[in-house]
Amino acid sequence: MLKRLLYLIRDEFGLSRSQARGFLVVAVVMVLCWFGPLTYDRFTSEESTVIPEADSRKADSLLAILEKIQPEKPYYTKSNRAEYSTKEIEENPERPLSLFYFDPNIASATQFEELGMPKFIAERIIKYRTKGGQFRKKEDLQKIYGLAPALYERLEPYINIPEKKPFAATTNPPVPELAFTPAAPKPAFTKPTLTAFDINTADTSQLIRLKGIGSKLAARIVKFRDGLGGFASTTQYTEVFGLDSLALSELNRFAQVRSSVQKISINTDSPEELDRHPYLSRRQSEIIVRYREQHGAYKTPQDLLNIKILDEKLVNKIASYLAF
Repeated sequence: MLKRLLYLIRDEFGLSRSQARGFLVVAVVMVLCWFGPLTYDRFTSEESTVIPEADSRKADSLLAILEKIQPEKPYYTKSNRAEYSTKEIEENPERPLSLFYFDPNIASATQFEELGMPKFIAERIIKYRTKGGQFRKKEDLQKIYGLAPALYERLEPYINIPEKKPFAATTNPPVPELAFTPAAPKPAFTKPTLTAFDINTADTSQLIRLKGIGSKLAARIVKFRDGLGGFASTTQYTEVFGLDSLALSELNRFAQVRSSVQKISINTDSPEELDRHPYLSRRQSEIIVRYREQHGAYKTPQDLLNIKILDEKLVNKIASYLAF
């Protein structure tokens, strides 16, 4: 499972094996740092805070004193604002108002306040209009939330909403009949024929044209190819993660290996440079360089078989990428 996860990370981000391991370690540490405190707080029991009885009595006495000295004033909320505005009008019938005819579709907030509306009601009407709301008849004004019924009854005789006249139907002039000429037939669409191409120089647009290969899979093939330094054989297509039988069949049919691969210098490259190749791990790269320093330069790929941790299968895979 861990090897498969490391392979996915290397394939997705184009990292070496050692870089993929470091990435996985950092990801695990970040997850622990993020969820560790939450898990600790959830599963550790905390003692409930107990307030001494003396402190509780002091707090109650201070609260009683604050309630006595606080001036009483009405508390307005969204739920009781309409109730208070109704009471205000009913308890003050002689409140001076400037009554005049108005159209709620065009009146300003200042005019609404001059008519005796609270400021928040005037602002609410303006907001309703800016959002596309429209008053088509007098009763529509009652839809404004918070408008007191008593206030509406007082303003109702002064609401003046002009009736909109329907547009007069216009008679279109007769269109002269034109002689019908059949349109020329459109040329039939022909799908471009696929031709063989070089897999080591192809871009994602060429790969997407193959059946079973989308944009994501095409990008993955190109990334794997660039990490290798190019495909040395079509048998390497099976090493690309996510290719099904249809995609492999299309690659074997049209994607050919024509150009040579980029090689690594086995006798001069450092362990870091060797580790960049997907076929070699960090430990294998270090042992290859250490053996070279102790026994001299390699002459053929078979010389690598003297290193115990390298088997014949790995040496045959990487032989095409070695320069001596």
